[in-house]
Amino acid sequence: MNTRAVALRSLAALAGTAAALTGPAAALTPAASAAPGVRDTARAAPLAWEKCATKAYPRLQCASLKVPLDHRDPGGRRITLALSRVPHTARTSQGPLLVNPGGPGGSGLSMAGFVAKSLPAKVAAQYDVIGFDPRGVGRSRPALNCRPGHFAPVRPGSLPATPALEKINLDRARAFADACHAKYADVLPFIDTVSTAQDMDAIRAALGARRVSFFGYSYGTYLGAVYGRLFPQRVRRMALDSVVDPTGVWYDANLRQNLAFDLRHKALMAWIARHDDAYGLGGDPAAVEARWYAMRDGLAARPAGGKVGPAELEDTFLPGGYDDRHWPRLAHAFAAHADQGDARPLVAAYEDLAASDAEKENGYSVYTAVQCRDALWPRDWGTWRADHAALHAKAPFTTWNNAWFNAPCAFWRTHHLSAPDVLGAKLPPVLLFQATGDPATPYAGALAMHRRLPGSRLVVESGGGNHGITLNGNTCLDTHLASYLASGKLPRDRGEGADATCAAGPEPEPRSAGAAPRAVPAAGRGVLPPR
Repeated sequence: MNTRAVALRSLAALAGTAAALTGPAAALTPAASAAPGVRDTARAAPLAWEKCATKAYPRLQCASLKVPLDHRDPGGRRITLALSRVPHTARTSQGPLLVNPGGPGGSGLSMAGFVAKSLPAKVAAQYDVIGFDPRGVGRSRPALNCRPGHFAPVRPGSLPATPALEKINLDRARAFADACHAKYADVLPFIDTVSTAQDMDAIRAALGARRVSFFGYSYGTYLGAVYGRLFPQRVRRMALDSVVDPTGVWYDANLRQNLAFDLRHKALMAWIARHDDAYGLGGDPAAVEARWYAMRDGLAARPAGGKVGPAELEDTFLPGGYDDRHWPRLAHAFAAHADQGDARPLVAAYEDLAASDAEKENGYSVYTAVQCRDALWPRDWGTWRADHAALHAKAPFTTWNNAWFNAPCAFWRTHHLSAPDVLGAKLPPVLLFQATGDPATPYAGALAMHRRLPGSRLVVESGGGNHGITLNGNTCLDTHLASYLASGKLPRDRGEGADATCAAGPEPEPRSAGAAPRAVPAAGRGVLPPR
């Protein structure tokens, strides 16, 4: 899941090997990935910045940069990256701060404005905050959209209750993979994390900077770590929030998410039960959860408003795992539908929590292209079926939804890379942030990254379950981030676990409909975009 996981035994004929791969093998070695062809800083052409202000970010500027499609062939075909900037205003600059919101597939243009506005003014003033749409995303060109309408409601139900339903979902996943190959066969071999990290170094060169700082959320933490692996001498400071486990990309990461999102969904059901006076769904968390699954089953026969079937319901409730400030609205929609037969709040929640169709389709296309290219996925559908059936027995909330979200990787035609071994011995100290109950990037992943980046420090939000925790209302976390960016100050090293701890904020109060949370402009699902 965004990594987005949105949420049995079957015909033997459905199991088997995916279509034959095309293109040369592309095992990654650091030497081969050191971005040959990235222009030297001294020879980099200056970027032509133009005003692109918005009401929220009045100082935002935009530019574009051409980079090689294949960094091993700097004289070959070039593609265009869209960049944004909020320039420094302090007399002395600390240089560029590149920012990334996650995904893969998330647009980063507005994130420059968000970070510059959200940091303390004295800290933001010291940096040129640089956002960018990674290759394939948003305003970068080409921008991918493999199969328009792929997520149009009402989709087939996620649970493969019959061989026929499993085949429908398999055919749908294969059709997406085939559509991507048909439209972008020449581009897909270069849509991956390593190529994006090489693009970041091209951005650094175009900015005329010998070194850059980096701040990334979710998948952006993996992108930053890969950049640091390939270009450690180019990193000044690096802050990573909601940390991807670098040892699990990407199939294993999604399996782990399924368990974590199920626990988070249970936390929402328990919260609803504690507020039975507001929602009237009962005071027993297990009984409330059973009512939710009954609602999901009922939507298979009668989708709410003709738009929200079981798969769309899972999509609608998934953001509640990312941020508990969605809980009041989701609880209200649940209660209205389950108790009163009123589908309107549920349909409104589904529509409002989704991105625009164009953003969603582009984000998912890039998400799939990157994840399927980055690392090896099982090619035998029987492996997927066995793994997800076992997980579904423990974690029924979104396991199969997430399986179908990622299933195109079983049929992907572009040969996979070998994921780089993320190690940070040559990096300056990196600052990590992680909530203990984050389902999109579970806590164990932050510990794994902490071990692989010697000198790093880990700031933990104890008891927190949200994803993307800095610049989002926790003063303790934000103080650590601001201090690090301002002066490089780090918490004291306390070993392999947390080096500093911040208390999580209070749970939301029940409201009739709830207010949308103030969110980081990210792809939405941890290592994934909303559907």
